[in-house]
Amino acid sequence: MTGSFFTDFITSLAETVAAIVIGVGLLQNLVYLLQLAIAQRTLSVEPPEPRVRTLWRRSAANAPPIALLAPAYNEAATIENSTRSLLALNYPDFEVIIINDGSTDDTMGVLKRAFALQLIERTHDTQLQHQPIEAIYRSAISDRLVVVDKVNGGKADALNAGLNMARAPIVCSIDADSMLEPDALLRAVQPFVEDPQAVVATGGTVRIANGCVIKDGRVVRIGVPRNFWALLQSIEYLRAFLLARLAWSKVGALTIVSGAFGLFRRSVLIEIGGYKRDTVGEDMELVVRLHRHFRERGRAYRIAFVPEPVCWTEAPETLKVLARQRARWHRGALETFVTHRRMFLNPQYGRAGMLGMGQVFLFDVLGPVVEVAGFVLVPLMWALGILSLDYLLAFLAVTFALGVAVSVGSLAIEEAELRRYPKSSDLAALAVAAVVENFGYRQLNSLWRLRGLWEWARGVKSWGEMSRRGFQAS
Repeated sequence: MTGSFFTDFITSLAETVAAIVIGVGLLQNLVYLLQLAIAQRTLSVEPPEPRVRTLWRRSAANAPPIALLAPAYNEAATIENSTRSLLALNYPDFEVIIINDGSTDDTMGVLKRAFALQLIERTHDTQLQHQPIEAIYRSAISDRLVVVDKVNGGKADALNAGLNMARAPIVCSIDADSMLEPDALLRAVQPFVEDPQAVVATGGTVRIANGCVIKDGRVVRIGVPRNFWALLQSIEYLRAFLLARLAWSKVGALTIVSGAFGLFRRSVLIEIGGYKRDTVGEDMELVVRLHRHFRERGRAYRIAFVPEPVCWTEAPETLKVLARQRARWHRGALETFVTHRRMFLNPQYGRAGMLGMGQVFLFDVLGPVVEVAGFVLVPLMWALGILSLDYLLAFLAVTFALGVAVSVGSLAIEEAELRRYPKSSDLAALAVAAVVENFGYRQLNSLWRLRGLWEWARGVKSWGEMSRRGFQAS
């Protein structure tokens, strides 16, 4: 009798664990499908303006000055190309501020040689704290370029130095290893032009530059990565930006504007104290803090996402670097959630608290633990005969069938509405990747995020080394 009770208990426990895993997985995929529907409708109802000249005639006269802030730490391999790309932007009034955050490689040497930097004196604000500035330079080739050389303090610290240095009302944060398309600023600034009183931030799309042909700091031919891991990340980025961020923006619950490409009203960032310097997820934390700041004061505001402007970035091509990056991203999300946990499912914070922080809890707090538990425990319990075949098949259906549907749907929307990839062979490669990523890559991602959870629990704060191959010219 005791043995029968124990067997019944184990079977009941196994079925409960399986039900939780399947339920969370089903809820996550339902959220993905909802995002897919919202993104498709948004892009079909509000199609992008294909002609840059039309945008220029409509917006150039009212476009506010912008200061581009690009923190750089050991970016010697990419800094020249990315800086040339920024200086070549098609925008009426902008300044590029490169913040060298105590690089130990030849980043400053590359900048000095490529842009004929000259020492200058420049008055600037001191409202935000950051590590000391050692020198300020301006380019003799382009007076739009200012380079700040400072003591290392991390990305958030460097951005605060850039905010103090900036004079424009709008600032654009961008990674120094990234390149903006020529019309990216003009497209991304549209929400500020159309609704200058309410809009405090906008984000643009980030895409993988691996596989593209780069010349003089510009992507002259779009292609897909030849590296397997970078190819899978291309689908991942499509899903994250074209679906998730567009959908959350539309419902007023966007919790992240990518640090690789985001526009902000400078006065508001100064008002809330700039970037938080003790987190590795400074971009997400800043946006959640913006929501909290305006909600607690009852002030109208809007944080938007614009899918058309594109920032191209170099993706990791080795598992070691990719794992380190994803673990760090997950640590940043957890740090943000814990810091602003008061917002979670709190009606005071509107959709940002109910939906935005709700999805952070579902995907970032619960997600990796439940997903890894499912991948390990459900097949194991079936193999031991304590879980029925029905539960195993339900788990596999939720995990793979809906995952493939969402990834392929993302690619279909991209091709129908934006059409960035000109070659049918590239689309075919991406379609294959959209299927293949569900069989191994997503499971690896869950393990990397679980590693991020473990690092967060141990109080790890370091970024870890991110090696760069550099943009390859034709």
